[in-house]
Amino acid sequence: MNINNFRKYGLFIVLFHLSFIKINSQSAGYTKDSLQIKVYTEIVYKNNQAKQINVKKVFCDYCSNAQVDIIKKRAYDLTFNDRNSPENRKLNGIKKLALYIRISKKDFKAFRENE
Repeated sequence: MNINNFRKYGLFIVLFHLSFIKINSQSAGYTKDSLQIKVYTEIVYKNNQAKQINVKKVFCDYCSNAQVDIIKKRAYDLTFNDRNSPENRKLNGIKKLALYIRISKKDFKAFRENE
């Protein structure tokens, strides 16, 4: 293998790795300016009708009580809107859901300032 071919392949490999790094950094951009909070909810069904929606747990160690209340309300609204989705319906029983709510850091900070 001569030196020119080695340089071409080396340059190709370096450019490939740099483009891969660039793509990965662009796809993870939302994590820089938003928070993702996990919430467990339940829907109680009787005769294939949603009778009750409960927000069971909000996984947020750094949230104040006011922020947890706002997140619970948002989780309740999302669950309410999704209650008639075919994959969530049950004839009788309880359907448990895990929701991931993404909130921008700026909006989350505004929740804290409004306490």
